[in-house]
Amino acid sequence: MPKVQAGMMAPTFTLGGLNGQQFVLADALKKGPVLAAFFKISCPVCQFTFPFLQRIYETYGDSHVSFWGVSQDDVSDTREFLNEFGVKFPTLIDADGYKVTKQYGLANVPSIFFIQPDGKVRTFSSGFTKKDLETISAEIASASGKSSQPLFRPGEKVPDHRPG
Repeated sequence: MPKVQAGMMAPTFTLGGLNGQQFVLADALKKGPVLAAFFKISCPVCQFTFPFLQRIYETYGDSHVSFWGVSQDDVSDTREFLNEFGVKFPTLIDADGYKVTKQYGLANVPSIFFIQPDGKVRTFSSGFTKKDLETISAEIASASGKSSQPLFRPGEKVPDHRPG
């Protein structure tokens, strides 16, 4: 289990994005909640999960909720991953020593944190858990002021759980 769980304060951090821009958690939280999804490009569960996170982003992404991928790989490999899996939300790089990954005490990816504007983690999910993603989707819908939509499509075969 990571050292940061739901109900706890999320460690604040600053990371560079793919184009060198800086992303500061404390600044993002001033405008609304943040979804931070830690991943590694070689992780098959991350490859499975990120297209669903992209769906959430496409449905609810707006100026009220920040979506961040947090890659444990270099910029070039991360870009390839994002292109291959159709991920368009901002992605930060934590490859050099995994400083932020270590702050959060992560041993598994994907690890997804939905962080409220007060800095507390509202929801944490590790691996792929269908119910967790549905919960996160509904929470983001509420935070964005939009009505909740089904995350999974009719007839889509999605397992209840895949460990990370």
